[in-house]
Amino acid sequence: MTASDPKADLRFYLQSARDALLWKLEGLPEYDIRRPSTPTGTNLLGLVKHAAGVELGYLGDTFGRPSGEPLPWLEDAAESDADMWATADESREYIVDLYRRAWAHADATIDALALDTIGKVPWWPSGRDEVTLHHAVVRVIADTHRHAGHADIIRELTDGAVGMSKGNDSMAPGGPEWWEKHRGRLERAAREAGRISRDSG
Repeated sequence: MTASDPKADLRFYLQSARDALLWKLEGLPEYDIRRPSTPTGTNLLGLVKHAAGVELGYLGDTFGRPSGEPLPWLEDAAESDADMWATADESREYIVDLYRRAWAHADATIDALALDTIGKVPWWPSGRDEVTLHHAVVRVIADTHRHAGHADIIRELTDGAVGMSKGNDSMAPGGPEWWEKHRGRLERAAREAGRISRDSG
């Protein structure tokens, strides 16, 4: 067993979520990475844009390390949810490059500070705004993995592509015919459970 390295563990899981989020954009045209896929407008490129702001906020501003990146969609005058979608003028390249710069800035903060360093989250209420770097990194990991999961579902619904990461789809073996039968089996089980519930109620 190797010696514990908490920062390395945190960086590993943070990077795996970052990579997964960007991977879900690969091979899709502009429309498909931007189109709203849920009633609340969730979309692939917007998830990346949001994740960039989260990293720059929690792992930059919170610890007195502002990035200098202009993020007009996070200003007080911005419309609600402006960080969750990309305008036609905000290119894929711009959003992806911003996210990669956010990684670098966040990683520099993790490298420079001890995990028990205290920061202040600017948008949290005064008196309840202090947080350790460890807590902030865990929060960012949780948020990024959550949105990577959203991206998984959106991508599968868009073109059927699935997988956890490049070279590791983490899926049961089986072709389209197997998956069609599997889905049918789940549908039948759901209908049967619904019938049982109605009959026993």
